[in-house]
Amino acid sequence: MLTGGQLLIGQLEREGVQHVFGIPGVQLDWAVEALRQVQNRIRFIVPRHEQAASYMADGYARTTGREGVSMVVPGPGVLNALTGLATAYACGSRMLFIAGQIPSEAIGRGYGLLHEIPKQSDILRQLTKWHAMAREPGQIPALVHEAFRQLRCGKARPVALEIPPDVLEQSADASLCEPAAYEATSAGQATLQQAAALLRAARFPVIQAGGGAAAAAAGAVLAGVSRRLQAPVILTDGARGLLPSSEPLVLTSLGGRAVFPHADLVLAVGTRFLDGRGTPLHRSPDCRFIYLNVDPAHAASPRQSGILLEGDARRTLEALLPLLENLSERASRRRDADAVKAWCEAQYRQIQPQWDYLQALRRVLPDDSIIVSDLTQVGYFANIALPVERPRCYLTPGYQGSLGFAFPTSLGAAMGNPQRRVISINGDGGFGWALQELATAARYRLGVIALVFADGQFGNVRRIQRRVFGHEFATEVEGPDLRLLAAAFGVRFRAADEPAALADAVRESLGDPGPALIAARVGEMASPWPVIHTFVPASYTVPPNPLGQPRSLVAV
Repeated sequence: MLTGGQLLIGQLEREGVQHVFGIPGVQLDWAVEALRQVQNRIRFIVPRHEQAASYMADGYARTTGREGVSMVVPGPGVLNALTGLATAYACGSRMLFIAGQIPSEAIGRGYGLLHEIPKQSDILRQLTKWHAMAREPGQIPALVHEAFRQLRCGKARPVALEIPPDVLEQSADASLCEPAAYEATSAGQATLQQAAALLRAARFPVIQAGGGAAAAAAGAVLAGVSRRLQAPVILTDGARGLLPSSEPLVLTSLGGRAVFPHADLVLAVGTRFLDGRGTPLHRSPDCRFIYLNVDPAHAASPRQSGILLEGDARRTLEALLPLLENLSERASRRRDADAVKAWCEAQYRQIQPQWDYLQALRRVLPDDSIIVSDLTQVGYFANIALPVERPRCYLTPGYQGSLGFAFPTSLGAAMGNPQRRVISINGDGGFGWALQELATAARYRLGVIALVFADGQFGNVRRIQRRVFGHEFATEVEGPDLRLLAAAFGVRFRAADEPAALADAVRESLGDPGPALIAARVGEMASPWPVIHTFVPASYTVPPNPLGQPRSLVAV
C-alpha cells in the first residue's frame, strides 16, 4: 500500500523526473513527504515565490528538452504561479503543473476553507492543453502517465493535474505505469507530394521557422531542406539558435522583410506566421504558402490560403526531404543572404548603446551560454540582434510579454544545465518582480549571471507615453541599491556602466562559481522598435531592399 503522495512521486520518477520546483504547504504535505523519501533521486527545489516555481519549470523544460514540473498549493499558490503557466502556454513549453486542492468533499461548496477559490479547475483548463483531477489515490499513476503522454505528443504546451490533500494522504494498492512514450506524427503522403512539387518548382523559396520547430528539435533536417533548396531560413524569437546565426542562409525577422517580397513560395514551419498585431508576415497573389504545423489553426485565416502539412515539424521534414532529391543544381543564395545580413547590421548599428552592449556580451560569452531575455531595452534588441549559435540557448516570454520573466526563468535553466552559464538580461523595473530569488540562486549555487540595466524607469512605458501624450507619468522605478542587495544575499556584485566594462565584468563572473549580479547604470536608449516590428513608424527611413525591387513573379 502506498499513499497518494508516494504514488505521485513514484510515477514522476518512473517518467524520468529529476527536479520538482515548488513551495511546500499544508495541502501538499503528503506529496512533500514522499519527495523527502526519494530526495537522493528527485530534488525538490524551493524558490521564494510560487511565480518563480512555474518560471523555473519553464526555463528548465525549454533548455533541457525534458519536462519541467512545478507544484504549488491551491488558491493563492495557483494564482501566484499563473503568470509562469501563461508564459509556458504562449511559448509552447512542456510543463506539468501540479496544483493542490481543498479537501475533496468541500470542492465547489463555497465553505470558505483555507486557500479555496471558486472554479480553480476552470482557470487551469484555459492555460493548459490537458487537465485532470485525481479523486482517489489509485487514479494517480494513470493520470500522471497521461499527463506525460500529452506532454510528449502533439503541440508542446503545459498540462495540469489537481490533487486534493485527502487523496494524497489516503493509501491504495496500486501499481505504477510504464513511462509514456514520445509520439510524433508526420503529414500524410499525398500532401507531402503536393508540397514537394511546389518546392521543387519554386524559383525563390523562403522558409520561416518558429517555436514549434524548436520544440520538435527540427534544426538538422531543416538545415538539410534549406541547403537543398538554397532557401533562406528566417528564425522567429522562439526559434533563435535552432540553426546557428553564423550559417550563411540563416536570417532574423528583420532579414525576412528583405527576402519575403522576392519569395514565390514560403514554407512556414512551426510558426503562427503573424506579427504582433495579428497580421500575416507576408501576403502576395504571386506567392504560394505551405504551412507545416501540428495545429491546423496556424494555417487558417487571416493567413493567405495554402497547403497544410499537419504533423510534427521534425518528422514531417524528415519525410519531405527525400522527396526533394535529384533536384537540378540550385544557384547559391549565399551572396543574397550576405547582402541581407549586411543590410540588417547597418540598421542594428544605429540602435545605441544596445548594439555596443550586445557586441560586448557576444565577445565574451561561450556559444553554449543560455541567455534569457526580459522586456527591457537591451533585451528587446537582443531578441533580434544578438547572434545565437546553439539550440535551446535563447529564451523570451513570447507573445505573453511577461515582465520580470527573465531572472526566475534563468534559475530553472541553470538547474537543468549545471555545466553551462546562464545570463538573464533585465531592466531594473522587471528585475524588481523577482529580486528575492537571489536567495534561490545563492542557496543552490546556481551558475546565473543577472545583468540589470538600470535607468530608474519603466523605459518602454515612458517612451510610449511621450509619443502618444507628450508627457510621462508614473514611470519611475525606485532603488534598491543593487550592490547592497547582492551583499545581503551573499551574491557577487560588479558594476559596469559602459560596454567594455560590461565585457570585463561578465568575463570575471564566468570565472567564478555560483551566481553574480552585474549592474549597468544607463540613460535613455534609442528605440529598437523600427527593427523589431513589421509595422515601422513613419519617422523611420527603411534602407532600400538589398535584393532590389522584386520582379513580377510567376505563380508556380
